[in-house]
Order: sequence, then structure tokens, then C-alpha cells
Amino acid sequence: MSLMRLFRQIVRTALAAAAATVVCGLFGGAEAGAAVVEKTPLLSPSFDGTVWAVAYSSDGGTVYVGGSFGKAIVNGKSITRSRLAAINTHTGALLDWAPAADSTVRALAVNGNSVYAAGDFTKVAGAKRDSLAELDATTGAVNAFNHAVSGSPVTLGVGGGRLYVGGKFTTIDTAKRTNLAAFSLTTGELDAGWAPTTDDRVEALAVTSSRVYLGGSFHKTNGVSNALRLTAVDAEDGKLDKNFMPRPSAIVLAVAVGPDGIYAGMGGQGGRAVAYTPAGKVQWTRVFDGDVQALTVLDGVAYVGGHYDKACTTSNNGSQGACTDGSVSRVKLAAIDARGKLLDWAPQGNGVAGVRAMAANPALDQVVAGGEFTTIGGVTQKRIALFG
Repeated sequence: MSLMRLFRQIVRTALAAAAATVVCGLFGGAEAGAAVVEKTPLLSPSFDGTVWAVAYSSDGGTVYVGGSFGKAIVNGKSITRSRLAAINTHTGALLDWAPAADSTVRALAVNGNSVYAAGDFTKVAGAKRDSLAELDATTGAVNAFNHAVSGSPVTLGVGGGRLYVGGKFTTIDTAKRTNLAAFSLTTGELDAGWAPTTDDRVEALAVTSSRVYLGGSFHKTNGVSNALRLTAVDAEDGKLDKNFMPRPSAIVLAVAVGPDGIYAGMGGQGGRAVAYTPAGKVQWTRVFDGDVQALTVLDGVAYVGGHYDKACTTSNNGSQGACTDGSVSRVKLAAIDARGKLLDWAPQGNGVAGVRAMAANPALDQVVAGGEFTTIGGVTQKRIALFG
């Protein structure tokens, strides 16, 4: 840990401890050691359309942005950025990286000097690419990686020498692949030995050295009944891991892995953020009055985004997700400590759809949120916000 990062961590821990005395009693109080990022966003551009995807570079110095936007806005000036852009995380400056896509980018993943994109596009930087592309992280040039996809990839993950892809599709090139596929990061070729299946769309992936966690609306994984919505398959051979079968009751829209467990963001009646052990046991549940659509983990804190406006004081909610036992304002963004305590971090976004994507940057103790919001804390901040 750098001296600067250590200093910032000490300051945040002290602030969190002070805040805990102020909010003592609310949800049992915040953990004194739960340090959070600042709620006021750092300097960054805005965008004129939805941000669907965010991903940090390997060194944390750049955040790559994908979505349905056509322009970035810097100091009131519009600059062309067709569905792909990059931001310097140290300064907040818009970078020159601008490989234009001809339709929405829905997912991004970074491996070394490669940025992988998935979405609805047929061309990137003038090159034909069917829903998947590999871009040079420095220049934005399109690399040789090129595959035909019969359907819609919407989520990406990297690990163990593979690029993992999830969504709603039936084949890759001429090979049958039902909503899941993997490619070699070295050769770019489809992995012939990794071919798990689901019976409906995969919304989210999280990759570890041994498992790939899957979230979505499916009811079967690898043909196994009741292997639904949140499952894990082996990272090497794609076999269903029956030691992780939590069976959540609602669609899983986001998945993340942290040192304290596996985290899922859910829709359904209202929305939920749930933490599980590697054995699939619930560690904690936090309930909101709208879907949890994105989440990430930094320093033991789960940051959650969605289209909710309130966090419920209990796990109960009623018609259309309304909190029945009391609530506090958490508009589109919230933070939860390792014990499931709601922290007082409340940047307060706006809009209906709210936050669509989140990622953490441990190198800078930074979190990024993207979506459809246009203000944070009542101040103009369109569709992306960096918190440090």
C-alpha cells in the first residue's frame, strides 16, 4: 500500500468512526472501521447518453467507459465519443482514446493492454465486429479478435487466461454455446472445453481462480433443475459447482466477489443486495425500494447502485417494493459494511433508471458509477461519477 493510500485510509477510518457516533442507532450503527470513499464526485466529463459499462485499466490509471452516448461534455463543450471513451482517473481528464462503435456497448473488461467490449454493435473503429471486440488500451485500435455471435452478449469477465462472456445467445461462430462462452486471452480462439449452459439470459459474471459466478434470470444451469439465478461453474471445465446453490427468489442483475464473500444485486419486489459465503449461505441482506443493478467491493465495503430511492430499515417490503417498516433516503447509491450495516455514504443521484454499472479501483481507493443519472447531490454530473 502506498503512503498516500495509507494516509487516505487512516483519514477515512477516522471520519467513519466520527460518523458512527452521529448515526448511532440507525440500523444498529455503522462499523467504526468501515472507511468509505467521499460522497462528492471527483472531476470528470459527462456524457449525453446512458453509460452501461465501466472498467479500470490494470494499473488503475484509466477508466474505460461504454454505453449508448455519442458525446462527452467537458467544461460545457461537446466532444465526439461514440459509445466508447476513457478517463484519466488521477486528473478526471477525458483521454484521446476514442474507438467509435456503431451501437450500444454493454460490457467492458480489461486484460493488460487489451480492452474487450461486448454489446449491440456491428462495427468498431470502422472494422466489422459482431458484438465482441478487442481494442488496444492505448491507441484504441481494433485487434484481430473476431467472432460471429448469434445473440446478445451483455457481460464479460477475465481470469485464468480466459475471457468469459455471458448473455443471451446460441452459437459462437459455428459452435453451439448457450448463453455462456470463453475465449483464450492468448490466441483469441473459442475455448472448446468451456461450454456450460443456462436456460435463460446471463446478466452478470464474476471470475475467481476456481469459479465463475453467474447471475441472471435462468432456472437451470447445465440442465440441472433448481440451479437458478445465481450459480457457480468451474473456471476450467464449466461444470456446475453444487457447493454453491443459494437459489435467490428474484432475478440477479449484478455479481461481485470480495474478500468477505460473494455479493449479488437483485430485482424483484423492490431490490436486494445480498452477501453469501462461498458455500452459498446468506451472510446479510439489505432491502431497497427498487432494483439493485450494479455493485462493487472496495476495502470490505459493498457499494451498490440501482434505481431505488430508499433503503428499508428491515428486510420487509410490500407493494411495488415500498418499505413497510421504515426507510432512509438512499437515492440510486448506497454503501454496506462487511456485517451488512448500511453506512451513511449517500451521494444521492437522480433519475428513474439510476445506476447501471460500478467498478472499484484499489490502486487509488476509487469507485466509479455509470448510468442514466444527471445529478449527484443536486449538482450536475451526467451519467458517470468517480468517487475517491
